[in-house]
Amino acid sequence: MIRKIKIIKTIIIIFSLTFPFSVNAQTVEEIIKGRKAMFSENYQNAKKISILLKSKKIQEAKPLMKKISDNYDKLLDYFPENTKEGSKTEALPSIWENKDEFNALMKKASDDMIKLAKAIDTAEDLRAVQKELMWSNCSACHSKFRAPH
Repeated sequence: MIRKIKIIKTIIIIFSLTFPFSVNAQTVEEIIKGRKAMFSENYQNAKKISILLKSKKIQEAKPLMKKISDNYDKLLDYFPENTKEGSKTEALPSIWENKDEFNALMKKASDDMIKLAKAIDTAEDLRAVQKELMWSNCSACHSKFRAPH
C-alpha cells in the first residue's frame, strides 16, 4: 500500500512538472499563496546569498540569484485583478493602480539579479553591489506595494 502511494505521488509530481497549470486555472487563494511563496523563497534565498557572499562563496550564490530572477519573472502573472483581496494578502491596491510601474519593478528586480551574478566576480565591495542590485529592489517594492507588517 505504501509503495502504491509513493508511485501515485511520483506520478502527480511528474504530471505537474510536465503539464503545469496556468495561473488562470488557479483559485484566488492558490494564486495569492503562490505569490507569497515565491516572495518568501526570494527572501530566504537573498539571505542565503548574503551569507555566501560574506563567506566569499561566490559560485554557490549564483544559482540562487538565477532562481530569484526567475521568480520575479513568474510573479508578473501572479497579480490578476481578482486577487486584490483574500487569503491575507499583503499586496496593496497600488499594485493594480500602478500596474505598469509594479511590472517594471518586477522586471528590473529580475534583471538586476542577473547583473548581480555577473558583477560579483569583479566587485570590490560585495556588500555594496548586493545592496544596489538586490536589497534596493526589495525596499522599493515594499515601500510602495506591500502593506506594513
